[in-house]
Amino acid sequence: MLEQVISNKAGWTRVAFGDVVRLSKLRAKDPEAEGYERVVGLEHIEPGDLRIRRWADIADGTTFTSVFKPGQVLFGKRRAYQRKVAVADFEGVCSGDIYVLEPSSDALMPELLPFICHSDAFFDHAVGTSAGSLSPRTNWTSLASFEFLLPPLQEQARLMEAFSAGRDVLESARQLRDALDRLYDSASLAAFAKPSRTGIKPSEWLPQGWRVELLGDLIQQDAPICYGIVQVGDYTPDGVKTLAIHNLSGNFVDNIHRAPVEVERTYRRSRVIQGDVVISIKGTIGEIAVVPEHFSGNLSRELAKLRFNDSLIDPSFFVHLYASPAFRRYTTSLIVGSTRAELSIDTLRKMQVPLPPLDHQTRLVNELNELKKRYRDAEARFEKAKHLTRKLSEAAFAEVEAQ
Repeated sequence: MLEQVISNKAGWTRVAFGDVVRLSKLRAKDPEAEGYERVVGLEHIEPGDLRIRRWADIADGTTFTSVFKPGQVLFGKRRAYQRKVAVADFEGVCSGDIYVLEPSSDALMPELLPFICHSDAFFDHAVGTSAGSLSPRTNWTSLASFEFLLPPLQEQARLMEAFSAGRDVLESARQLRDALDRLYDSASLAAFAKPSRTGIKPSEWLPQGWRVELLGDLIQQDAPICYGIVQVGDYTPDGVKTLAIHNLSGNFVDNIHRAPVEVERTYRRSRVIQGDVVISIKGTIGEIAVVPEHFSGNLSRELAKLRFNDSLIDPSFFVHLYASPAFRRYTTSLIVGSTRAELSIDTLRKMQVPLPPLDHQTRLVNELNELKKRYRDAEARFEKAKHLTRKLSEAAFAEVEAQ
């Protein structure tokens, strides 16, 4: 349908954004007294999502005074490259770094405005006209000068059919992804007991039939726990594959850097192979992954290697355990450092690990792996749907020259 709508733009009119859109200047002197209940900041708008799903309570206080109403479009003018655009379905007040936009002419359907603002051409213009080094902002005068081809109202209606269908697919994909994420969390809570306070030890919430072992006693004797040794500055285009914190996402490894060959020769102890567990122990603590099949390489300094004795523990069991709410609360109590958090090697060795029998571990791993796989499949479908909806806007509004 979209191809038919945009294949011939002969009847479309070249307009400036400011000719058909206006900037709302409605303000509230005392938002709470005037009955507003919700506050939206840039942090509440998710890049690429046209719905506002989070907000703050005005009763908690705010200095914001810009008012928005249902149906108006909120556009983040600060750091426009973050692509923060959303349509309000409730009223409230928002940050001064958010423009509140609405059609100023009957020539533009209100429903089409967010898709114009979501197009690559519009974002390219906003980013290109932003000023400032640390926190670049675009201004209304610059946005108003953005030019695009506006279809006749009948064609706008047909475009909206395609956009609405794409948005529905995206929302369905999001709901499936989020439901599977909640299902995994519920299964994890059921598998691993739930301590009632931060810092409680696993030995105090041990399920029946489980035992507690120290992490250091579960490691292969010939491969002791160790930090990585490669610094970020050591990365080169060629050389040995090297893992960093950003590689550990969703319990899988991606986007591999490389370190010089001489680093690998000098520091073989930090080499990892298939089946090793890699965890982040400095700065951003809590990321974890099992090294996948056909991978071997090195570690950066913020990671540690755990090579388990597989006659005692399934490495994947530890990954699921480590990511569970119960174990996270325990490990949080072991973190030291105020300016830079860290889990030391000695702390890791003494960490208590609750263990069921191996056959029980296998059953839990199979169940949780299946749920995680379903979540990742749903996440991939969501990302594909998001890409397609973005392409719809790009295809419709990429051209700014008259046809």
